[in-house]
Amino acid sequence: MPRAKATKNDCKIFVLDTSVILYAHNSIMNFAEHDVVIPITVLEELDQFKKGNDSKNFEAREFIRLLDNLAKDKMIHNWTPLNGKTKGNFKVMMNGDHPQEKATIKNAIEIFGEEKNDHKILNAALSLKHSEKGRKVILVSKDINLRLKAKSLDIQAEDYETGKIKNISEIENTGKVVLEGIDPDVINQLYESQQVDAKAVLDPKKEKANTYYILKSDKNSVLAFYNAEDNVVERVDKKFAYHVKPRNAEQTFALNAITNPKIKLVSIQGVAGTGKTLLALAGALEQRRDFKQIFLARPIVPLSNKDIGYLPGDIKSKLNPYMEPLWDNLKFIQNQFKETDKEYQKITEMINTEKLVIQPLAYIRGRSLSNIFFIVDEAQNLTPHEIKTIISRAGENTKIVFTGDVHQIDTPYLDSQSNGLSYLIDRVKAHPLYAHIKLEKGERSELANLANELL
Repeated sequence: MPRAKATKNDCKIFVLDTSVILYAHNSIMNFAEHDVVIPITVLEELDQFKKGNDSKNFEAREFIRLLDNLAKDKMIHNWTPLNGKTKGNFKVMMNGDHPQEKATIKNAIEIFGEEKNDHKILNAALSLKHSEKGRKVILVSKDINLRLKAKSLDIQAEDYETGKIKNISEIENTGKVVLEGIDPDVINQLYESQQVDAKAVLDPKKEKANTYYILKSDKNSVLAFYNAEDNVVERVDKKFAYHVKPRNAEQTFALNAITNPKIKLVSIQGVAGTGKTLLALAGALEQRRDFKQIFLARPIVPLSNKDIGYLPGDIKSKLNPYMEPLWDNLKFIQNQFKETDKEYQKITEMINTEKLVIQPLAYIRGRSLSNIFFIVDEAQNLTPHEIKTIISRAGENTKIVFTGDVHQIDTPYLDSQSNGLSYLIDRVKAHPLYAHIKLEKGERSELANLANELL
């Protein structure tokens, strides 16, 4: 049954903040039949972001192109239809659209005592609320503080929810299952022949591909993996990877996924000290002969929200502090050997010949990634669009491993439900090319565990 056409008063007006545009340039198209307003202040802010290679620069440029395409020969300070019969209208709202009303409506600049861009955006919402009586005006922003300011002015404010994970607990429990009461003969068979028919342990119709299991009987237990392609449950052994041995079941599962050639996409979630990056790097080094290059990358999150230009030195010196954690993991692996050992010397050679490359993520973006083992560290600081962009660059014989902690977000407009790592885990779970593992136990040191558990 077709939906009844909404009346003008039923259609809401959504006022978009700059943070929403920088998160998703096509956000203007995601408000169904409702109308969308872009304050002119937002366009002024986007003008400052349009140059550069970061994702926010890409989003700014794409939004400006989208707006230009929607406008064509129209004057966009008036209501202009969005593409599609089910879409509403949009317009760019000028500062002081209703100067005659200044005496009768609130003024955020006067109330908060400062002429900031945020306050100009709030004034746009206040003016709309006054001029569009009978219609609900809602400010949409990824900036929590701006939403709080809006609510203090009696403006309804919401986060941008598109792409946001509804239930974070669902992804917390993805990847590993503990099954008790398993027939001891099944466990014995796994130890003797490495695999059993999945029907002897699981209901294949209900199980997800590439799930890891701890199977327990009254007297014994075994680590296992569901191979959906062959419909078998396989035993998972603890194995060294470039002299790094997993210390618990979850690390064993993670290293198995990293070194499994049939799994092309892996995500590893866990708090600091659980060994995410170390395992990914060790697994990559173990498979160095199978790939042309090993790339390690991480997004740059400026210190104290200051641009990297604030740091002294040339571009290499500016970027080194951000890449140091990756070098630390590499040095740890290298120091498992003596300087005279060929394994130690091999790592040095790989760095010198750029067989192993550590770079900021911005330097990787735009490249075609063929025959590459690609590790992306701190993936929780990426947006869903950035995750999609990275994976879409994968060519033949490329494997990508994302590591991070969805609860340790360093960027101001992301949270545990809207970051790219959570989005990836939620959207790709159960795909035969993908495996996810959550590392639960810290292995860095007892002191690090104390910090994670008690502080």
